[in-house]
Amino acid sequence: MELAYYSDYAVRLVNSEEPVRGKDALTSVEAVRDLFGGNQSAARRATDADVTRFRSVRARLRAVFEAADHGDETLAVDLLNSLLLEFPVSPQISGHDHRDDDGRPLWHMHLADHPSNATAGYAAIAAMGLAFHLTEYGVDRLGLCEAAPCRNAYLDTSTNRSRRYCSDRCATRANVAAYRARKRLEADRTASTGLAAENAQRTTASGER
Repeated sequence: MELAYYSDYAVRLVNSEEPVRGKDALTSVEAVRDLFGGNQSAARRATDADVTRFRSVRARLRAVFEAADHGDETLAVDLLNSLLLEFPVSPQISGHDHRDDDGRPLWHMHLADHPSNATAGYAAIAAMGLAFHLTEYGVDRLGLCEAAPCRNAYLDTSTNRSRRYCSDRCATRANVAAYRARKRLEADRTASTGLAAENAQRTTASGER
């Protein structure tokens, strides 16, 4: 099953907002449709009413990532289970239009949604994809970027569970900030050491008089 593909639905929706920066890209039906990526048949179901509904689902998905980021596994699972109950899907075997070299269908598992609206369909796939990722890799593989003020969601697929940032750009920015902080600390320590030495010399000179 295309776990990375389905779980990415959740990441894309959560990252359509940057709460700390006060930015929100989810402001129109066109923005909603863009979230579906290549699934244009599902995107065409979106209406203006889905903007508000998508924002509601987004808040609930972000809460899952926040619980995981805080190490509260039980809360993360409970929140995700509530989404799974509200937005169910049905697994189906699908070949679509993909064929192997012999012309036979490339069968794979597909999540079929039965939505009453575009939000329900998207939420069902996002929640199920995230659930597969969580149970396959662990709750600690759901993260929020540590490069302030980003806080974008990401899925850690590294072999040693070492991912801390949502992108290379954020990782570079954080590393540069850490380097500059170290340099400032070293400069402050050098200045303090120099001042202490200067004071000591003055004390010694005063004593000799």
